Amino acid sequence: MTQHFSKRPADAPLSERNPRVVSAVKLHRGAQRRKTGLFLAEGSNSVAAALDTGRVEELFFSGRAAEREHELVASAAASGVRTTLVNDRAAEQLGETVTPPGLVAVCRQVDVPLGQVLRSELSAGSDSGAGAEPRGGSGEHAGTAMAVTTQLESRSATVDHRHMALAGARLLAVPVEISDPGNAGTLIRVADAVGADGVVLAGDSVDPHNGKCVRACAGSLFHVPLARERDTDSVLTDLRTAGITILATTARGEVDLDDADEILRHPVAWLFGNEAHGLPPSVAAQADHRIRIPIHGRAESLNLAAAAAICLYASSRVQHRG
Repeated sequence: MTQHFSKRPADAPLSERNPRVVSAVKLHRGAQRRKTGLFLAEGSNSVAAALDTGRVEELFFSGRAAEREHELVASAAASGVRTTLVNDRAAEQLGETVTPPGLVAVCRQVDVPLGQVLRSELSAGSDSGAGAEPRGGSGEHAGTAMAVTTQLESRSATVDHRHMALAGARLLAVPVEISDPGNAGTLIRVADAVGADGVVLAGDSVDPHNGKCVRACAGSLFHVPLARERDTDSVLTDLRTAGITILATTARGEVDLDDADEILRHPVAWLFGNEAHGLPPSVAAQADHRIRIPIHGRAESLNLAAAAAICLYASSRVQHRG
């Protein structure tokens, strides 16, 4: 495999004025990420996960990072990734944290069309998801989902949809209109930890390639299949067509989480509401069941990330117990 090295002397790293560095720094802006289909992954955890899935276009590193993460930089170069030494000022601009790690990768975006996540549910052993080759952006979601729906409907005369879902994915997290990048990243990390089969960001949600979200994921962004779909009703329709039981988390749900084991034995998609307002009543009403988390102390409620962790782990416990 051809290796791409920066042909500069070791004592002349790229500066913050270099065009490649300038272009990479622009990826801190959402508009530039949407335009290029690229984003930045900062720090060893995220960079290692990005390298493992083959999504890195270029790896920038400072002199201090080269000493600290020598093996990671060397393995990137050996795999054919362009590795580029930059000065401290460039490293500061490429990073977003108070103390930049000096290790930043330019990566191809990870989200896939909703239909691809649903197809992975219907095929045991599917190799789709975060590690797959990049597909088109969110503009293609509706068309792909329609194709999957048509495919499912054509099989409906002879195959039960719920049985098809049982052959593949059994657990999805569906945050609706999540706006805080830290919460989004934590939720994706939890989904990865429990072995969820995908995350679907429904409605007007935060960009998962936002730097704060990427850091909160701690590498999990590259492990879990992720879809974005602005039309929440379309997401619910496609989940239902795929035979997935839809669960809404609400404070006044008719089912207590402690009593939900029989429901959780089946393939489920958990709906989690916005941090400030929770799930819209119209969305919660479309769920198959509304689940409440029992609170035995005096806390009035739980934040989004805490509620998601409790519910997803409850599902994982039941499903892995068999």
